[in-house]
Parts: sequence; C-alpha cells; structure tokens
Amino acid sequence: MGLKALAACLLAVLPLASGCGKQDKKRIAVIPKGRAHLFWQSVHAGAVAASREAGVFFIWNAAATETDYTGQLQIVDAMINQRVDAIALAPIDKTAMVSVVERAAREKIPVVIFDSGVDTENFVAQVATDNYRGGQTGAERIGKILNGKGKVAIVAVMPGAASTMLREQGFEETIHKSYPGIEILDKRYGMADFAKSLAVAENILTAHPDLDAIFASNESSTVGAAQALKGRKGHVLLAGFDSSPTLLEDLQSGLIDSLVVQDPFNMGYESVKAAVSKLQGGVPVKINNMPPLLVTKDNLNDPAVQKQLKPDLNKYLK
Repeated sequence: MGLKALAACLLAVLPLASGCGKQDKKRIAVIPKGRAHLFWQSVHAGAVAASREAGVFFIWNAAATETDYTGQLQIVDAMINQRVDAIALAPIDKTAMVSVVERAAREKIPVVIFDSGVDTENFVAQVATDNYRGGQTGAERIGKILNGKGKVAIVAVMPGAASTMLREQGFEETIHKSYPGIEILDKRYGMADFAKSLAVAENILTAHPDLDAIFASNESSTVGAAQALKGRKGHVLLAGFDSSPTLLEDLQSGLIDSLVVQDPFNMGYESVKAAVSKLQGGVPVKINNMPPLLVTKDNLNDPAVQKQLKPDLNKYLK
C-alpha cells in the first residue's frame, strides 16, 4: 500500500477500515465542525449509512474544537493533496473556509457544504437545516408562552458560524417584528463550548434578575443555559436548539420548555448521497434546506419525533 492510501486508511473510521486497499472505490472525505457533540456523532452515522449503500470509501476527520478553523483548513488541504474524489464540509467559519472550497473546485474535487454556509458559490450542493426558520420557531414559541410581553436574552454560539448566526438572526428579527412587547436585553457568545456557555449564561442571569426567557442557539449553549438555571429560584423559560440525552431529560423535567431540533443523521446521509450523485454524473439539488422541528414535552414521545431524536448510532459507529 502506498503512502497516499495508508494515510487515507489511518484517517478512516474503524467500521470502514476493511475498505482500505480497494482502490476502485471512490473516496469521500467528510469534515464536520467538531466531534464532541452528539449532533456530529449523528451526522457521522448518517454519512456512514450513505457510504455503505453507495459502496464508497469514507474518510471522517475533524478539527480539535469547533472554533479551530485553522485546523479545519489544514484537514481540507490534506484531503485535496490526497486527491480524494469528493469532500463534504461543515465550515467552521463562513469566510475563512472560502479559500479551500475554491481550491478544491479549481482542482475538480466537488465539495458538498453541510450544516453551515460558506461565502462562495463554488460548491455542488448544500445540505442544511433551515436555520433562519429555526430561529423564528424559537421566537414564536417564546412569544406565545410569554403572551407577547417580557424580557429575553440570547446565549449565542460564535461569530462567523453561518448556521448559528442565521438562527440568532431569525430569532431577533421575529421578536422585533412580531412581538414588540418583548425586549432582548442581552446576547453573549459561548464559543461552542459547554463551560463557556455555562459561564455566559450565569453572567446573563446575574446581570438581569428580571429575565423572563433565554434562547440558546445550539447544543452547547443550551446545555450551558440549562446548567445555569438549575438550582436558581424562580422560573426562566428556556427555548434551546439541538438535542442530547441530558437535554431531553431537562425537557421532560420542565427545566427546558422546548427544543428546536435538526435531523443530523439525515444531514450526513444526504450530504454523502449528494457527493455520490455528482461523482456519478448527476446534478444534485443545489440547496437542500431541511425543516426544523419544535419538540416540547407534549410531543416528545411521538414515534416520528423519537425516530428523529434517537437514531441507532451503534448500528453505524460500532
């Protein structure tokens, strides 16, 4: 085995290691923003499912953290240098990743963007949640529960992350337009980190003791906000984004009012399928916006909701 193939095998996930050496298979690199959150594990499982169906070789690699865009740039550059057949990428930063996306396009390596946008049109498809609509959904839920009056704050994620910026924009614009009796008092960034999100949520609650609600725009920010609310007197409504076993427990207990959730398994699946379609001479849908789902205690146990929330990760990742 040559160095190029060996490097690909070392980067590949273990369940697919048996594919090493089969040089007739197309190689698709899937590069998420991170690996720690359950969201990315679900994306991973969906990508594995699609790669198995299509009979392609699958490479999964991510930067150390969701703020490490330099690390992500290096990974994409390495995949281009290895001459993979296609790349599926969730850009950490919509501006910083333009150079490698355009480099891949120049070198005839099709790029599928997933989860979050990028400031270039040089990709073959984009698979993402309708993030602006997700922010609107959170605003509508809070507006309804507060009867259109109150004080809210946002535990945001990080500047430059297109997906979460759209959620926050959707939330803010909907509050301003549809609920003029609700005031947004504060917005702070948790930088896609659980501990930092907890710290900023605690700071918001301390600075605004009269707060009525919090909107948190991803998994880490929602976890941080929920932790900050535990043990505090009074009730602050929390509408979060994404899900995990802990967040679902907090939803069931009433600590969290609602979660706007995505379909990360299907996102990973559709991203790889789009790349395969392009490699086979097809023309994948350029923009695939997946609808968000509002989960509350009332619909949590619906079979369709449970299927989306709890894909069988062990089937694909072990």
